[in-house]
Amino acid sequence: MLGIKVGRSFANRLRQIWRCGHRLTSTGIAVRHLPSPGKQIYGYTVESVIPVPEFSLTAVLLHHRTGAQHLHIARDDSDNVFGVAFRTTPLDSTGVPHILEHLTLCGSEKFPVRDPFFKMYARSLATFMNAFTASDWTMYPFSTQNLLDYENLMSVYLDAVFSPRLRKQDFSQEGWRLEHENPEDSKTPIIFKGVVFNEMKGAFSNAQQLFAEKNQNLILPSHTYGVVSGGDPLHIPDLTWENLRAFHKKYYHPSNSRFYTYGNFPLEHHLELIEEQALKKFSSIPVDTSVPKEQRWSSPREAHITCQHDPLSPDPEKSTTVAVSYLLSDITDVLEACALSILGTLLVDGEKSPFYQELLESGIGADYAPVVGYNGYTRESTFAIGLQRIHRNDVEKVKNIIEATFSKVIENGFDSKQIEAILHKIELGQKHQSAKFGLNLGIGLLPCWTHDGDPLLSIQVNRQVEWFKDQLKKNPKYLQEMVRKYFKENSHKLTLVMSPDEQFDKIYQEKEDAKLNEMLGKLSDKEKKNLFDLGKELAEVQSLKEDVSCLPTLRIEDIDRQLEPVKTTDINSNGTSVQLCIQPTNGVTYFRAISSIASLPQHLKPYVPLFCSVAT
Repeated sequence: MLGIKVGRSFANRLRQIWRCGHRLTSTGIAVRHLPSPGKQIYGYTVESVIPVPEFSLTAVLLHHRTGAQHLHIARDDSDNVFGVAFRTTPLDSTGVPHILEHLTLCGSEKFPVRDPFFKMYARSLATFMNAFTASDWTMYPFSTQNLLDYENLMSVYLDAVFSPRLRKQDFSQEGWRLEHENPEDSKTPIIFKGVVFNEMKGAFSNAQQLFAEKNQNLILPSHTYGVVSGGDPLHIPDLTWENLRAFHKKYYHPSNSRFYTYGNFPLEHHLELIEEQALKKFSSIPVDTSVPKEQRWSSPREAHITCQHDPLSPDPEKSTTVAVSYLLSDITDVLEACALSILGTLLVDGEKSPFYQELLESGIGADYAPVVGYNGYTRESTFAIGLQRIHRNDVEKVKNIIEATFSKVIENGFDSKQIEAILHKIELGQKHQSAKFGLNLGIGLLPCWTHDGDPLLSIQVNRQVEWFKDQLKKNPKYLQEMVRKYFKENSHKLTLVMSPDEQFDKIYQEKEDAKLNEMLGKLSDKEKKNLFDLGKELAEVQSLKEDVSCLPTLRIEDIDRQLEPVKTTDINSNGTSVQLCIQPTNGVTYFRAISSIASLPQHLKPYVPLFCSVAT
């Protein structure tokens, strides 16, 4: 069992220093031990240090000599987060970033064991461990409340992303392979197998996921969003092991990375560990992974796709989905993105929103289409509106209602009370202190930051909301003009219709069989025999018991036996006992009350859950 380079005694001493020396300002912002702008430390240069009072935090933005960017959020929160992300922008649908994410979790140089993340669960106090592949970025985050555990997990994560083994055998297991249906019987048919291959077959059989994927591919067709980042099962077999290794070499480099740390552990210690365990091995290189802006269309486009037939559909005649999507603005324009997000919420959220009243209450469809609303997760944002489970003859009717609703909004605008309610809801949603606040904050910042937007401005919610209010004050028709610009006069508009096809599965299987036969036709008899041997070998390797002693672990003495008590104050208000608890809740007050129902008649008690749902 290995500790990391700094050793336990140093880690314990650092823990004591942190516990005794950590202080907060009156606003709850952690400020002690934070370096000043311009300071150089462990290869990093501090660019900015800004307080964000609405979240009771201080944000520190740094860059490393390799080109790596680092955002640290200093906050009085014991659930500390680490994450390293890379901009991964594939130009084909082989699923290379998705499969690479899987392979990084198959062992590294220092920790040569399969699935070290999973095996660390039994050796760690982690509150979260995982990895994510989005359309244009891949992130590896974890969180824990124990400092030594944080160091251990960081060592595993850094080695996984920068020094993975990327073995061909693991590529076959996680990505795709040709193998006999029964690996023990060479007479059974040869088929496609692989963890990601099967995962994406499942995804493509889900009509809502298929619609969302195709909608993105078609509204942003010219670069990485025009392909399936997770992998199209019909294209995954085109990926070679060599291409995957080349993708890792290009994209998993510090010059293409963004590091995120959050919590009350000291920043300088994080920087030292990252430098010593990973970045000191690298130098800066030119990186071209950016996503260009989409060339705007001169006229709207339409497309039709098919999906699986749903035998459980309540009304087979009403099985069509339609959505109209619009390409909006660059998400790195944070203030414009804020306004568009608010506008999107006003248009579709709640019973008083225009599209709820005009589309949902029309009874034409059962619910909104899968992609409805504002989407700020791609380089340029989009907005979509539509319905699902409509009759195929009602597509034009839905399109006409959408156009008429935009015209109505331009003419009448929004009720001021509705705008205030939405702003209040947004502020509460942003400030809500969830169990994974630090993790969710980092993931939420990534889309803009990935495309070189300003993460510091993205985190300043109050500044964005105040700017938006100022625009409304200067121009009462600000939102109406946005509707005209982005929807009524926007020619980059896609209408996507999806309808079920009873032959969908059969057609797809025929395409997969054709792909399989094409690949088998290129193999010699000897190569086909080797497939059987390779399948048996893979099964044997998977069944081997591994020596996991190389992985770091916590011991009993590394766990703090002293639980920090939650301080509360008991008061009496008009004969009612009230317990107060002061916590860093981003300015939001939480209230919970318990009321006895002992006197409630027995026949009414079954309705209590319904009453609570309605009342809240």
